[in-house]
Amino acid sequence: MTLTQQLVTIALCVLATLITRFLPFLVFSNKRPTPAFVRYLGDVLPGAIFGMLIVYCLKDVQLLSGSHGLPEALALGATVLLHLWKKNLLLSMAVGTLCYMTMIHFVF
Repeated sequence: MTLTQQLVTIALCVLATLITRFLPFLVFSNKRPTPAFVRYLGDVLPGAIFGMLIVYCLKDVQLLSGSHGLPEALALGATVLLHLWKKNLLLSMAVGTLCYMTMIHFVF
């Protein structure tokens, strides 16, 4: 890429990022109430995103070969139990990830 192409690409990326950051504030001002549909999406999308993340993380688990999905199951169990105990999403995700990475590198 030439320097001009690089600068245009960077400028377009900056513009797209700024538009996606500022557009909700322009569309949904403080003067009007937030539409019910947008509030509904705010309530249900976080759970749906985490559900999709779990499916994505477990989609390649082979139950009939290798470690039979044991590291994934143990890490998932640790994540769920810690979250039920501490109710801290960041802590439970970090500990679950640490458990999984420790098991696949040192145990299995």
